[in-house]
Amino acid sequence: MQKIFLLSDTHGFWDDAWIKYIEQADEVWHAGDIGNTFVIDKINNYAKEKMKNRMVYGNIDGQDIRIQTKEYQVFQIEKLTVLITHIAGGFSKYNSQTKRLIQLHHPNILVCGHSHILKIKYDESNKLWYINPGAAGTYGLHYVRTALFFEVNNEKIQNFKIVEWSKK
Repeated sequence: MQKIFLLSDTHGFWDDAWIKYIEQADEVWHAGDIGNTFVIDKINNYAKEKMKNRMVYGNIDGQDIRIQTKEYQVFQIEKLTVLITHIAGGFSKYNSQTKRLIQLHHPNILVCGHSHILKIKYDESNKLWYINPGAAGTYGLHYVRTALFFEVNNEKIQNFKIVEWSKK
């Protein structure tokens, strides 16, 4: 079993409230629009030794972020295949690159950001879980900052906890 702390769209914002989730996690996933290397450094600082931090860059991220991250990531965790990208398109109306990656890798879980809207929904046509943690940063039109903490256990994702903070 692996414990995951998932956030997106931090836009350069850091919150010390994230530390307890990072310290409890086995992996931290960031679905893009990180904003600056300070956020990456803070996550790495509080992560367990040899912990995997899987981060992708978003549309606002500059070269300093892009040289430390990837456009998308595909990997196995437990018995599931995960695809993380920043802009996937709307639920079940994916953009052409995401469609291609889904056809190529057949992920069980698609993680994305960009919309700032928290959504966890099963896509029956592609046989995958669509997971967008919303926005953990303060920039944007969302009213509440959100992230997710959950477990991956064999072929299941379980014990989802939606973590919310005031946008102040």
